[in-house]
Amino acid sequence: MLFKDRMAAGQELAKKLASYANRPDVLVLALPRGGVPVAFEVAKALNAPLDVFLVRKYR
Repeated sequence: MLFKDRMAAGQELAKKLASYANRPDVLVLALPRGGVPVAFEVAKALNAPLDVFLVRKYR
């Protein structure tokens, strides 16, 4: 396992994206079912707004 949990994964990702911190043109989008905890940590670290991006499968 690469990360302890999704929060740890988000924190690691946020470190890689640190150059985007505190920018007014940055928005973090999260996919439901696992992506929200990761995106929350990224948005918090970058001081960026967070929104959920809903998608659905087509049959």
